[in-house]
Amino acid sequence: MGLLQIGVDIGGTNFRVGVVNGLDIIYEQRVNADFSKICKTHQADVAWKEIVRITSEILNKVLSQYPEVSSIGIGFPGFIDPKNGYVAQSPNLPGLLNVDLAGDLTKAIRRPVIVENDALAAAFGEFQLMNIPSGEGLIYMGLGTGVGGGLIESGKPFAGEHGFAMEVGHIITTQNGRLCGCGNYGCMEQYASATGITKSYEDLSGEHLAANEIAELAKRGDLNAKSAYDIAAKSLAQALAHIVKVVDVKRVVIGGGVSQAWPLMIDSFNKQLNADLIPVLRGCIQLEVSSTGDQAGIVGAAWLAKFKS
Repeated sequence: MGLLQIGVDIGGTNFRVGVVNGLDIIYEQRVNADFSKICKTHQADVAWKEIVRITSEILNKVLSQYPEVSSIGIGFPGFIDPKNGYVAQSPNLPGLLNVDLAGDLTKAIRRPVIVENDALAAAFGEFQLMNIPSGEGLIYMGLGTGVGGGLIESGKPFAGEHGFAMEVGHIITTQNGRLCGCGNYGCMEQYASATGITKSYEDLSGEHLAANEIAELAKRGDLNAKSAYDIAAKSLAQALAHIVKVVDVKRVVIGGGVSQAWPLMIDSFNKQLNADLIPVLRGCIQLEVSSTGDQAGIVGAAWLAKFKS
């Protein structure tokens, strides 16, 4: 067995950890850790201590089983400052500002930890697992509690000079729209995420349901549920059309929990995308829904740590 890495994929409501050998996950655990709720119901300093406590406990348990692990990488939802590795802000984990996840975890578990944006980690994982030639690129858009994005350019993760590249969920697609956790109004993630779909359905029906429940209603023909997913699809397509005009990458992967309902979105998405693309790019985008399940975030975080260690 070669050198082992730990990869952790943290979302607003999901926590996944795995031990990675090459591209194989030889151990995986999903933990019920709703960090979004913790941040919304506690003072910021208390919430942060709880996040570090939960994460360090999980990592210590894994390390006790795999002490030969050589590096630990964490994909975390938020803006990661490349100069110091701090989480500068996390729109879906309110109250967290300039917190040192890597440093605090390193102290807690006495092992070095690398932290990257969760969507960039997932993008790198998709790139590796899809065995894409090193000279090519990939755009990843993860539809979960929020919407994250990652860019792989010529085989390398692109985080930008400030570490905030590809924050695609915060492209404004609706003028004077819903207030977003980032502080702006009308961001795409307020419509294309699971949270956004819930809000759209509530606006239309007056009923509060989870996105997966709304998907089931849409499959049965509920018009309000179908409209909520149409709104999500159109907002996502608008944002993607602008992104590819700038970076001109042909391969696009849609992941995250909401992607499981892609059949409800594809028609509206394609229509809006073709309307918003410049003519020379129409038909040039190779879009697919992730087939890696939850593996991409874990593998990508592990590989990013491997390269930075």
